[in-house]
Amino acid sequence: MVTPDSVGVEGMAFVLRRNIAEMRDRREAAARAAGPSERLSQAITDFAGSMPFVLLHLAMFGGWILINTLGPESLRFDPSLVVLAMAASVEAIFLSTFILISQNRISAAERKRAELDLQINLLAEHEVTRLIDLVTRIAERLDVPASDPDLDELRQDVAPGVVLDTLAEPEDSPSGDKT
Repeated sequence: MVTPDSVGVEGMAFVLRRNIAEMRDRREAAARAAGPSERLSQAITDFAGSMPFVLLHLAMFGGWILINTLGPESLRFDPSLVVLAMAASVEAIFLSTFILISQNRISAAERKRAELDLQINLLAEHEVTRLIDLVTRIAERLDVPASDPDLDELRQDVAPGVVLDTLAEPEDSPSGDKT
């Protein structure tokens, strides 16, 4: 139950504000822990995914092409645009490498978040199962009928290994038969 004391000025419960602050602190700590190469890679990836990057390339490539195709002969330094193609290819190689490095960092963070989500969900499921059991026992003591097949099923703990094994089964075998 949320009491006036547990709700802050922003209208958020203290626990929610605490959790947001914890997540922010973790994000900042991870950013500080990143090595120089990771920070450089992320900065390059961030810039490469921005409109200034697009506009810079539009101006550079557009100017290069215009000078070398329509400009006076004396200004043309790459009339066949071979150097431009090579430069663009080298840039693409490096950009794709930086993007892959950033993707690897993002994937590692996502795996940690998924593991945290799984652990929290398993804990919540266990707590709800215990609460259902407790409420059922209270209902029995008060002689309140609490017989429900769904409740009986919900009172059972989920075995993560069984769920994972079931998910790993081939899709054409929903019953578990591997024939």
